[in-house]
Amino acid sequence: MEEIQIPPYFICPISLEMMKDPVTISTGITYDRENIEKWIFSAKNNTCPVTKQSLTTGIELTPNVTLRRFIQSWCTINASHGIERFPTPKPPVSKPQIIKLLKEAKSPKMQMKSLKRLRSIASENDANKRCMESAGATEFLASIINNSNEVFEEEDGFMSTKDEALSILYQLKLSKNGLRSLIMSGNGEFIKSLTRVMQHGSYESRAYAVMLMKDMFEVSTPTLLLSLNQEFFTQVVQVLRDEISQKATKASLQVLVHACPFGRNRVKAAEARAIRVLVDLLLDSSEKRTCELMLILLDQLCHSAEGRAELLNHPGGLAIVSKKTLRVSKVGSERAIKILHSISKFSSTPYVVQEMLSLGVVAKLCLVLQVDCGSKAKERAREILKFHAKAWRNSPCIPNNFLSQYPF
Repeated sequence: MEEIQIPPYFICPISLEMMKDPVTISTGITYDRENIEKWIFSAKNNTCPVTKQSLTTGIELTPNVTLRRFIQSWCTINASHGIERFPTPKPPVSKPQIIKLLKEAKSPKMQMKSLKRLRSIASENDANKRCMESAGATEFLASIINNSNEVFEEEDGFMSTKDEALSILYQLKLSKNGLRSLIMSGNGEFIKSLTRVMQHGSYESRAYAVMLMKDMFEVSTPTLLLSLNQEFFTQVVQVLRDEISQKATKASLQVLVHACPFGRNRVKAAEARAIRVLVDLLLDSSEKRTCELMLILLDQLCHSAEGRAELLNHPGGLAIVSKKTLRVSKVGSERAIKILHSISKFSSTPYVVQEMLSLGVVAKLCLVLQVDCGSKAKERAREILKFHAKAWRNSPCIPNNFLSQYPF
């Protein structure tokens, strides 16, 4: 069979594949819809791949109907060579359609039906999600989460409009501006609404709430983080304790990590028993990133007297921190040693000093000096050993092969 040459203007400039749904962007260049949407929405690029011009004036994908018909005709003409004619693509959702749905959803009788339609539209592609956001879906869904208590019976149980709106809002994967609008809405009222969801909602809704909060905190300001109340920390720690899902656990840890560079928040997290939950989870956790986040958070909390006291009050606190040193990653080891450094520098009672020796913490610190785990980690380990050299250096609990590394 002779080789079939595809005309160059039928080819998508990004992927070098034949276009199936050609669309033209604001720079006048035509691309295949699927590929340019991946470039803009998934890869988060805001420039034209060919001209490198900015697309900040708005991303409009205009169907190139003429070119699509040319391509379909070419496929039909070359059908004898095994080339199949692709069907005319379904037209994408438009902003007026979304606005109409949002208006219908304001009617209590139509609300759940409209929300389900919005969920279906959002699940189709990233372009639909951005269209929904630009049409005002973010504000509408947030208002339902803030105010609605309607519950409807479904085939597999009961579903509230609040649950449905929250799942859609998370599914939208909002832009930075969209997330900031949520933060600013109602003078922090939306954070309080998510806190109530974490307290009273279903497991699924609690997971969505904390995962959405994680996205919001990534673009938040210190003002918001400093305004968080005690109930917020109590509920995030409870989600962490309940281990709803791996995603919810990581999101809870990231939320607390974002919140706890501030002293007053560290105290609130410690009072919410975050230390006890973290130590209990570390005992059974082996996933690298999850362990790193737990150690990062423990390090932050141990910068407060309340956090250090909670860690020392846990029977396995010092032991698990020592155990995770050199077993998770370089980041994990650095954080574990920082925790031990905080304890040794600020909370080293005679009992604590002796406990660190009997639990093998001192032997682990000596081992740190002998392996490649970063200069800062070695420096902190050396400082800890120097702090308590008088109590530790001649102890039979330290293996002989480590004594030569013990700093004077």
